[in-house]
Order: sequence, then C-alpha cells, then structure tokens
Amino acid sequence: MAASSSSRGGGKKVLRKTFLKTAKTSLLQMREQVLEGIEHDAQYNREGTKDEGMDAYDLASEERDRDISLILSDRDRLKLQAIDDALERIKQGSYGLCEVCELDIAEERLKALPFTRLCISCQSDQEREAKQMRRPDDERGLRRFAVGESDEENG
Repeated sequence: MAASSSSRGGGKKVLRKTFLKTAKTSLLQMREQVLEGIEHDAQYNREGTKDEGMDAYDLASEERDRDISLILSDRDRLKLQAIDDALERIKQGSYGLCEVCELDIAEERLKALPFTRLCISCQSDQEREAKQMRRPDDERGLRRFAVGESDEENG
C-alpha cells in the first residue's frame, strides 16, 4: 500500500523534478553555444581584415558581413537573455508556467523551445494580435483591383 500512495502523490513531482533537471541542462548547453558564437563573432570583428589590396566591391562586401555579424550578435544577446531568464524561473519555481494564463506549458513545447514564456494558446493569441495590428500599416497605400481591372481602366 505504501508504494501505491507514494507513486500517486509523488509521481508527478518526481517527473517534474527530472524534467526540470533536463531543462536546466539543456538551457545551460544552449547558453554555452550562444556564448561561444558571440565570442567567435567578437574575435572575427576584432581581427577584421586588412584593407590593403581590396577594391571597392571587397570593402563593401566586408562592411556588409560586419553589419550582418552585428545583427546576429544582437539576436544572440536577446537569446542569451531569454535563456538566463528561463534559468532564473527554474530557480524561482515558476519555470513552465505561462506568463499570461498561468497554466502549465506543455512539456513538448518546453523541450522544443526551453526558454519560452507562453503556452501555445497564448503565443498564438499574441501572434494573431500582432498580425492584426500590422495589417492596416502593410496595406496602406495599396489599392485593390477587381479581377480583369487595370490601373489604366480606372484612370
């Protein structure tokens, strides 16, 4: 009897503890990869290339590569912050809870995106709202034509 009562009440807690340990390990590995990428980019930017013997096209290409590298490192910094935030939520005991509806985030979602803050339903709602907010701006200045209609026929 003692075994069945401990498995009923404590089973989910043990599973949760195991899952949190796995999530933490995964987040720490991701963090290390991001930090290595940032360090690699920083080293590349420090070393740079010599301008000697480079024509205008080479210089422009080099400048474009540096711009892309800066954009990527900004993205990496944001990802690093999201990972650190997720690690902090693990410490606080709030990891895996949706920040909007406060329900559990599915473990499958957390395995795929360990630093997510939202359940799939709340994430979908936010994306839908963002799309609706964008729509008027995107369509401004565009005129719709009926099938077979051209600009010349209306002018």
